[in-house]
Amino acid sequence: MKEKNDELEERFLNPELQNEDLTSKNLRPKFLDEFIGQNNIKNKIKVAVEAAKIRKESIDHIVLAGPAGLGKTTLAHVIANEIGANLQITSGPVVEKAGDLAAMLTNLEKGDILFIDEIHRLNRSVEEILYSAMEDFQLDIIIGKGPSARSLRIDLQPFTLIGATTRLGLISPPLRSRFGIILEMDFYPPEELKIIIKRSASLLNVQINDQASLLLAQRSRGTPRIANRLLRRVRDYIQVNGKNIIEVEDVINTMNLLEMDTDGLDKMDRKILKTIIENYDGGPVGINALASSLGIEPDSISEVYEPFLLQSGFIIRTPRGRVATEKAYKKLNYNKRSFKDNITLWSESEID
Repeated sequence: MKEKNDELEERFLNPELQNEDLTSKNLRPKFLDEFIGQNNIKNKIKVAVEAAKIRKESIDHIVLAGPAGLGKTTLAHVIANEIGANLQITSGPVVEKAGDLAAMLTNLEKGDILFIDEIHRLNRSVEEILYSAMEDFQLDIIIGKGPSARSLRIDLQPFTLIGATTRLGLISPPLRSRFGIILEMDFYPPEELKIIIKRSASLLNVQINDQASLLLAQRSRGTPRIANRLLRRVRDYIQVNGKNIIEVEDVINTMNLLEMDTDGLDKMDRKILKTIIENYDGGPVGINALASSLGIEPDSISEVYEPFLLQSGFIIRTPRGRVATEKAYKKLNYNKRSFKDNITLWSESEID
């Protein structure tokens, strides 16, 4: 299983942050005017930021939800830059003890922003410290054990908590209710990804024509992080071939090397669809059974592969499991009748 998980870590289309994304030239926008797409969310942030400036207060606590690679961390940096605040960054799985989070909170200065990635993975005992910290800017700490234990209350500087999550429903209701602003990000349309690609190409000192940038956008699975990663691979291709501008044929040739098809699906995506259709008669199939057949973790399917397959209409989710759609059958050249027979196994009212 470890070998399979290692393969997942190295998967090119994995929208999770990878070493290349950290070590390559920073393509992140720094301010709202530079941030492309998600206009509804940008407008809400702009109002919240301006209101906070007028009142000279910290901006309200924010949750940024959505699939990996859409720019949640980038937006946290943008908000900090717009306000002129210091940004402290951590991750839910990293904060193992209540004392770790208490130390971060007490070190925050007035107006600072604490960004917690994967906030839904916070330990419950750690999470409970946030309740009074977010509401009253106070920290309740228990000192000692047993009959000699006593409670100590520490005043905190007013701060803003920004939490990022790929699974909003896994944030506990007590924690979720303490966020004043909940923003759900969605996949980007090709037209917006095209603009992102053109901007990134300029920062990378590479030329790309309009047709090539649109084709690259259509292969990027609605995700800016993947779009930038693909752009770097096409840049590698043209440099090796002695060219100085990216054209349509360069994008096509690079995608063929990466085993990506015209719908933006890679080898593993097609394997998932094929397994559902061949091994489970098109579904429904539970996520644990599907994960066992593929040799990967269930969370890898639900958080990495499934969002794009759902959004693209290749699978649907029912209370009984995942089902391959007619579009998936056509994609893999299977008999469409199998899907029509399967669809009678569950009613439309069961689709969630």
